[in-house]
Amino acid sequence: MNVLYMFFLRIKQAWMGFWLEMQASSSIKSARIRARRPSLVSDISSRPAGPAPSSSATKRRVRRAPIAWERVIGIGVYHLAALLAFVPYFFSWTGVVLAFLGYSLLTILGINIGYHRLLAHRGLTCSKRVEHVLAFLGLLALQFGPAYWVAIHRRHHHFADRPEDPHTPVGNFLWSHFGWILVHGPNANRDSVLRRYARDLVKDDFYVWMEKQGRWFWLIVLLWSVFFIAGWAVELVAGGTMQEAIQFGASLLVWGVFVRTVIVWHVTWSVNSWSHHAGYRTYETADDSRNNVLVGLLAHGEGWHNNHHAHPRYARHGHRWWEIDTTWWVIKAMAWLGLVTDVVLPAADKE
Repeated sequence: MNVLYMFFLRIKQAWMGFWLEMQASSSIKSARIRARRPSLVSDISSRPAGPAPSSSATKRRVRRAPIAWERVIGIGVYHLAALLAFVPYFFSWTGVVLAFLGYSLLTILGINIGYHRLLAHRGLTCSKRVEHVLAFLGLLALQFGPAYWVAIHRRHHHFADRPEDPHTPVGNFLWSHFGWILVHGPNANRDSVLRRYARDLVKDDFYVWMEKQGRWFWLIVLLWSVFFIAGWAVELVAGGTMQEAIQFGASLLVWGVFVRTVIVWHVTWSVNSWSHHAGYRTYETADDSRNNVLVGLLAHGEGWHNNHHAHPRYARHGHRWWEIDTTWWVIKAMAWLGLVTDVVLPAADKE
């Protein structure tokens, strides 16, 4: 037990050192960002506000930030389980198709439209029933509940690329990609960010219900059960043996849950990391956001991040004809079907 204790203690010390180094370097780059001339666009919701805290003050807060072991373990388990996809026993073309469909469905409808363009920025409107369905699809992506996700994202726009930004990208790539999730950081305190940045959502009993921490475990168990039991039952009905049924159910579980979830995670996280580190800038914003072609394609339009930071409420993120935004195509289809209205667009795009 002493050896195990020392092992986890060393991990914690190494992680705290990594975060402190990241925060120290971020204070230097954030000063350069603040020195840039303000954005010329009318929407200023992505501009930084107020003075940045000193680097020493930030370090004192960081030293008290505990590691989020439940997230470290959960994310680690999902990544290890996703590696089973390389084992031939767990392969099936049905599982691969389910992983691709789940990745596209949850990324476009759940995260991009539901969490981001609808709830976080109110770039479109819809009925409460449609809104709740989209939010539930976002929850299935296992990226926090909708109210907390929205609160973190709104704070990101408020303090973009500064130390107060929960996933500030200016100090370390890995921190902005996923490191910030692995600690209970001072800039992502659940109660404070919900009160400050998601007051509109916490008035809705549906979102309050979805934020209950204990329900995450049962959602995960339900997802595992649905995929495995569905595959097992389908194979038995098709005349397969019990062993074949177990193998097929396991393949749907590995590909439809673990592989799909890990892919959606890294694609979404890449918006916070790659789209603030590499790419081109169409607009002169007060942050370091970039339009990243690869992320734009993989994240179904979310990678045109400089466009988004310049015009946060626009429901269309691809502003040039070749900036493919498949999420925008889905929004247009939903508008044609009457599922969404009041879509916020640049004046040139309005009919």
